[in-house]
Amino acid sequence: MKQQLLDKARARRTRPANTQSNDEDIFAHKSASPLEISDDFVRFDRQPGYQQLSMMQQAGAAFGVPEPFFRVHEGCAGATTRIEGRELVNFASYNYLDYSRHPEVVKAAADAAAHYGTSVSASRAVSGERPIHQQLEAAVARTYDVEDAVVFVSGHATNVSTLGYLLGPKDLILHDEWIHNSSLVGAQLSGARRMPFAHNDPDALEALLRAQRGKFERVLIVTEGLYSMDGDVPDLPRLIALKQKYRCWLMVDEAHSFGVLGERGLGLREHYDIAARDVDIWMGTMSKTLSGCGGYIAGCKELVSMLRYFAPGFLYSVGMPAQVAAPSLKILELLQGDDARQRIARLHAVSGYFLKRARALGLDVGDSLGVAVVPVILGSSLVAARLSNQLFEAGFNVQPILHPAVPEKSARLRFFLSCEHTEAQVDAVLDTLMQQLSNIKAGL
Repeated sequence: MKQQLLDKARARRTRPANTQSNDEDIFAHKSASPLEISDDFVRFDRQPGYQQLSMMQQAGAAFGVPEPFFRVHEGCAGATTRIEGRELVNFASYNYLDYSRHPEVVKAAADAAAHYGTSVSASRAVSGERPIHQQLEAAVARTYDVEDAVVFVSGHATNVSTLGYLLGPKDLILHDEWIHNSSLVGAQLSGARRMPFAHNDPDALEALLRAQRGKFERVLIVTEGLYSMDGDVPDLPRLIALKQKYRCWLMVDEAHSFGVLGERGLGLREHYDIAARDVDIWMGTMSKTLSGCGGYIAGCKELVSMLRYFAPGFLYSVGMPAQVAAPSLKILELLQGDDARQRIARLHAVSGYFLKRARALGLDVGDSLGVAVVPVILGSSLVAARLSNQLFEAGFNVQPILHPAVPEKSARLRFFLSCEHTEAQVDAVLDTLMQQLSNIKAGL
């Protein structure tokens, strides 16, 4: 498939001598007929992305592997879910603490919609501001023990807009090589120079800082609190030391770590017992533990003020609907209670059990910490896709991660654990996985 795409790309680049040599020539003569424009520039089915998608789907059909994506869940997805009328054990949800169906959380959403309506209908700067926005942001800031916070209607747009606004062409963004797409897009939007460093390798980061820091004005280091591909964490104390030594900003994306790491679910800072203000920018999402939708930035008041007034994804976007903000606000309150600690403890226990059992079976789980996210690395996209489908048929929903999302040698199944999973469910899925994996390998 890859070779076919390369061949097609070369064919488009290698034009006959009597054709135009660049895009400007194509439109240079105003009298040129539109019929002279190649179909490559006007038909969507000729676009590289669509052709790549078609090849992937054809390859899946040729190997007898149904597409595992966009399956429709017919209710709330937690440790179990309902797909195509079947009840399955679900290892593909970020509903880590099972708050998405909690009665108080659901009531908070319903009450907010009844009071404020279903949309604030405008940018918050213009006429979309509501008290619940301010309450949610104040709760996020208190939870992080920082001065202020701002919430965006999209988690992806939170990173895109924040990085896109804060940095510019004279600046440098240094990021872990496995950073989320939203940070990459934000870096591209900013126009700053972007350099990746080897995953979770502070020495590689310092080598870049030593060589590059003096060439740029602002420098931002971006890492994640819990990597959703591998379930591992960065060396936060070392990153803080580096950012202080080289006078940089440090940003931590807590999309998967907040509500998961630490006894109280306070994330990476609790995991390492460090002061929140030692990190310049905390980012997180509302859609996972907080059971809403959107994202937040927490930090000093000057940072948040700039984003409120100038970040395009906030300033020019509609404000968060009240019934979306209310669940997250309620969960931030619930996280202070004993029930939340019990949920977090159960999540840690069942995740650790999964990791221990998988390793005992000889499965490659990489460097996973064994909290909420555990990969099973298979080294083949075909094997991962087939195994995912066979587990689905056996009653388990587990998503594959295939090339090019990861290198082919790193193709895997990703298991997301919930506090509601049981050891019996873990045993059942791992036993089935081992049996089906043996069958697949025997047939290759």
